[in-house]
Amino acid sequence: MVARLNKISAALALLCSMPLIAQTSSETSTDTESKGEIEQIVVTGKASGMSGFKVDSSYAITNVSAENIGRLAPKSTAELFTVVPGVWSESSGGVAGANVFVRGFPSTGDAPFVTIQLNGAPIFPPPTLSFLENSSIFRLDETVHFMEALRGGSTPVLSNGQPGLTTNFLLKEGSEVTEGLVKFSSSSYGLRRVDGVVSGEIADRLYVMAGGYISSSEGPRETGFNSEKGHQFTVNVTKELDNGTINLYTRQTDDHGVWHLPVPLNVAGVDNSYSQIGPNNRLGSIAFGPDGEQQSYDFGDGRGWDGGITGGTVDLDLTDSWRLMYRFSHIAGEANTFGLVPEGGAITLGNVAGVNGPVTGVATGTEYDDDTVVQQIGRWVVLKDIEAFTNDIAFSKTTDNAVYTLGYYATNFSVQDWWSIGNQLWHVVEKGGEALNGIDCNDNLQSCSWNYDIDATGDGDTSAFYAAVEYQLNEQWRVDAGLRRENHNISYVVDEGLTGDISKAVDYDESKTAWTAGVNWMWQRNMGVFARINKGNKMPFFDDFRDNYGAFENGDKLIKEVTQYEFGYKWAEQNYSMYLTAFYNEVDGELFVTRPGAPAEVLTTEAMGIEFDANYRADNGFAVNLNATVQDTEITNHPDPLVVGNQAIRQPDWMLRVTPSYGFDLGNMYATVYGTLSSVADRFGDNGNSVTLDGYSKIDLGVQLDITQQLKAQLSVANLTDKDGITEGDPRNAGSPNGRYIMPRSIDFSISYSF
Repeated sequence: MVARLNKISAALALLCSMPLIAQTSSETSTDTESKGEIEQIVVTGKASGMSGFKVDSSYAITNVSAENIGRLAPKSTAELFTVVPGVWSESSGGVAGANVFVRGFPSTGDAPFVTIQLNGAPIFPPPTLSFLENSSIFRLDETVHFMEALRGGSTPVLSNGQPGLTTNFLLKEGSEVTEGLVKFSSSSYGLRRVDGVVSGEIADRLYVMAGGYISSSEGPRETGFNSEKGHQFTVNVTKELDNGTINLYTRQTDDHGVWHLPVPLNVAGVDNSYSQIGPNNRLGSIAFGPDGEQQSYDFGDGRGWDGGITGGTVDLDLTDSWRLMYRFSHIAGEANTFGLVPEGGAITLGNVAGVNGPVTGVATGTEYDDDTVVQQIGRWVVLKDIEAFTNDIAFSKTTDNAVYTLGYYATNFSVQDWWSIGNQLWHVVEKGGEALNGIDCNDNLQSCSWNYDIDATGDGDTSAFYAAVEYQLNEQWRVDAGLRRENHNISYVVDEGLTGDISKAVDYDESKTAWTAGVNWMWQRNMGVFARINKGNKMPFFDDFRDNYGAFENGDKLIKEVTQYEFGYKWAEQNYSMYLTAFYNEVDGELFVTRPGAPAEVLTTEAMGIEFDANYRADNGFAVNLNATVQDTEITNHPDPLVVGNQAIRQPDWMLRVTPSYGFDLGNMYATVYGTLSSVADRFGDNGNSVTLDGYSKIDLGVQLDITQQLKAQLSVANLTDKDGITEGDPRNAGSPNGRYIMPRSIDFSISYSF
């Protein structure tokens, strides 16, 4: 422990020796003159739903405005999460299928410790199911007003009880002024995208916002066809009442893109622009079930979302001291996955067993010699239908020095899964490399392939009572506490092998308690510290039971317990702000599954670290930001004693983002030049720490030009130096020399007209 403290202290000393700079990318347009500072209003993290100043909050929260989302130009929702301290987001898989890690919490991938909310309600209560993390079903567009990202804090008590990261996206609303925007976007990878949004008053104190996009492109990696395409439409209606507001929204999305997977790192010509999929292999058949039934699919569909989210909020002042906050959300749709997944490393054709004659390409008929580099690639098909209905109601009582809240959260959710994963065939290692004839494994789809085929359906129900209090002791001191009692039910049946018989059946019913307590000391109006402790739970969902069926004596063993300690310092003035948060956490009982259907490893981890989030803005148009994380993770319990003491998988020791910008007059126009340097340390690709993923640095640049008050243009260059950074190795086979590169250099251009 002392060595770990010294490691953190040394890193903090280095960090604090840097010039004071700040996270402009986290500043919203909700600046307030009443406090005379670069400071924002935050709305996430309080049980009462009441807003407050960020500097007064007793938890770590980051804000990102619509303007700064536009500057960042993220190519996926998960890429936006890179601006949040304490979060390591791997968005190299495309528009969907990211891996997001929070404060050293252990995970093999996806985003089990991330909740995405829309207008304060979780879009899908299970944070992660196999082949589905929630950023895959949320798309950014011009209808988003801003995002808030809350780590730890009060989150184990509120909403779906997420102990890790909760990101809340707030939609734009209409007002008495009719206004709108039309934007056209293009890029170096053939992007054609049109965004639009309009808002205004349609009746007395009845406001509407409507908008969306249509998009199509090849994607940043060369696939040879329009591999990323989709559309989305959102309507948000708000009614102002004498004692509050009622808000209703609906968002319909159909958007998908190729699922990019690890590629062979030891083959010449394979770089960050390489893609396994292309015109010569996007169509293919799989064999599934006991009789080897075959079906053809278009694997160019990749991963995505075809469905809708409908919800709303009722916010009413019932009396001078009583308030009602009710949120609801319903989601339904398809989140399918089609991917070409590597099985082992690349070898030459002469080393492949089972060659039975001349080896020729299935698509072109080309004959290949023994020196051709080939690799087994599986065609994975996952058909997933999801649905959920969530309700969250809270009553708050305000007195002269306290706010008391009592709430009830209830949700039911379901999933229907049909999988056939495996289906390996030998392919040529080249962009869109074709499958081969003349190899036993390829000529008979079932001869050399491992397959995991399932037909599964499950229903879940979670209900929780929660209570919270904020008590203002005096002008400087405030304490708060919260308690949550949750009941969690799962009913789940699985047909493994597609035999028509149920091989696994689950009937689960468990309850658990979570709590949080914090203290806030503001010794100056704009400066203070906070301390917090919380204990939360990550409840089991369908995949936990399928992969660990019968492995534990009782269902309580599947609950992951998370304990967190936080200490924060905050300072916000006229031209600068600084937020420093130290954290320590322990996650007990996390399950590691390297391949669906395989047995899990159960482990415990500890992590400690420091998050730095600061901003400086000069009067001459110059601004600069810093968002940094230094952390140390350790596996403290594992079935293999040689793993104990190792670093948690894919968790970097430090992450850094520096973003300067400068605005200036350019004739009759106004220009803003900005850039971001992002760096990350080495990570390990496995719990054994035998595979090192090298750290890297990446530079992004951009310029915004206000041609007129209404007409604006933006040019942005992502990965300016075309860096070959690696985000992950091969999570299914750590020893294989495979890895997934960050996206290659790309140039995006947009022009918009507002009215």
